[in-house]
Amino acid sequence: MAALVEFELVTKNYGSKKVLDDVSFTIEPGKIYGLLGPNGSGKSTTIKIINDLLQPTSGAVRIEGQAPGVASKKIISYLPDRNYLSDWMKVEDAFKLFEDFYADFDRKRAEDMLQSLNIEKTARLKTLSKGTLEKVQLVLIMARRAKLYVLDEPIAGVDPAARDYILQTILKNYAEDSSILISTHLITDIEKVLDEVLFLQNGRIVLQGAVDDIRAEYGKSIDSLFREVFKC
Repeated sequence: MAALVEFELVTKNYGSKKVLDDVSFTIEPGKIYGLLGPNGSGKSTTIKIINDLLQPTSGAVRIEGQAPGVASKKIISYLPDRNYLSDWMKVEDAFKLFEDFYADFDRKRAEDMLQSLNIEKTARLKTLSKGTLEKVQLVLIMARRAKLYVLDEPIAGVDPAARDYILQTILKNYAEDSSILISTHLITDIEKVLDEVLFLQNGRIVLQGAVDDIRAEYGKSIDSLFREVFKC
């Protein structure tokens, strides 16, 4: 099966600072990947390169065999780690915005998710709590019929009791032949849904592979191994 995303010896410099250093990995269809690492490890830079928001200094990036660009934006649904919606909007206004921009946005799917999360579509975004606003943004992203969902800290702003529900919302709303890339530091909460992990440290991949294989090789959970590698 052809790779959905390929990074080949990708380096990214900001002046004299090397943020990514010869990073290579692939994302295959039908899997959930965890992009794990401490702050400053290069996670956000990796995500922005996938979404064509940054250009690598060197190396090759391919999305379905092509360089990131207009075509790749049509198949990637991206949840950034900060709010990108205007305060004046109601939830239903955000739905209309996504309908106008994305041909694969499924309005019924979005409304069903919204109802399951007990959020009113007439609510104004400026009145919502940070956690509820993040849920609305997640609904927008997961309502697209995308091939790749890139989620940057999707559960960081919600309370622990809601995290399992959010993860179930993610799992129920992506196709089996699509993939998900989740960047997070909350390893315990997402470990159970991951198929593959990529550990980033100082811009380099220090560990990658199937979750089950890594657990078997090291004899410990991904969370425990993460704490050991990153001393946290």
